[in-house]
Amino acid sequence: MSTSTPAHPAGAPAATGSGASAGTLFGILAIAVLLAAPFGVYPVFLMKVMCFALFACAFNLLLGYTGLLSFGHAMFFGGSAYVCAHTIKVMGFSPELGILAGVVFAAALGFISGLLAIRRQGIYFAMVTLALAQMFFFFCLQARFTGGEDGLQAVPRGSLFGIFDLSKDINLYYLVLAIFVFGFLVIYRTIHSPFGQVLKAIRENEPRAISLGYRVNQYKLLAFVLSAALAGLAGATKVLVFQLASLTDVAWQMSGEVILMTLVGGMGTILGPIVGAAVIVTMQNYLAGLGEWVLVIQGVIFVLAVSLFRRGFVGEVIAIIQQFKAKKAG
Repeated sequence: MSTSTPAHPAGAPAATGSGASAGTLFGILAIAVLLAAPFGVYPVFLMKVMCFALFACAFNLLLGYTGLLSFGHAMFFGGSAYVCAHTIKVMGFSPELGILAGVVFAAALGFISGLLAIRRQGIYFAMVTLALAQMFFFFCLQARFTGGEDGLQAVPRGSLFGIFDLSKDINLYYLVLAIFVFGFLVIYRTIHSPFGQVLKAIRENEPRAISLGYRVNQYKLLAFVLSAALAGLAGATKVLVFQLASLTDVAWQMSGEVILMTLVGGMGTILGPIVGAAVIVTMQNYLAGLGEWVLVIQGVIFVLAVSLFRRGFVGEVIAIIQQFKAKKAG
């Protein structure tokens, strides 16, 4: 496999030292805020936001940076949730081993699904992933170990490494925060690596990437597996938060939600999926009393975002900053 890549894509400016320092400072400030957040905001709500933010970031790695639209990411999110819940509740695994089992299952399922899906492009790729996800949904509905329509309930949180009692929300919060930061850093490093540059080249012009000697299908498969594994990490973590794995986690609506989060926040931006997940989860949490009207409101926001913020909220902010810098430099 060829690994040579240009240091920067055509037309992209090199990162400056001041820009890197500002990014580091912003990251430290964000982590400091998150460390203090559970003392002012309901921890379970924050944990839900982080789980779905990680899920959206994993999906964005595939769509925003590789150009592959998957309608079936719920099978990795929910499949990992079922495996994690079953291994902890039925088999007696510790929470860290349950999460690991869920991630391994999601990665394996991603490898098998990716081998089938990446042979197609565009809408055909999307339809293949949707079909596979629907097959997996009906498997979860019929399989005995998933609990069918009841799901797996009352999953014990247990103790992390036998030391930290995760039944306490504050202890679990810091575990979820650590998992979220780990997953985010993996995605950030992937995007800014030579491998990530190849993914962007595939997204922009796949025939040209092929002509340069890259084995495009191998890159796409690896990106698919990595995205599936991180989506599984989010799903397994969510099980510990809510102590539940259900059919909702593998339903096609879950795949639709993560697409909505990514597009609203800003596809192809590092922070966009996090903002999108925070917006959607906040709406679901604080507008729950409106029942089915929440879906209507989400639809209206999606239409407005697509119409007025074509790049998503974060994408538009980045575009405005770049325009300001260009005018200032000119």
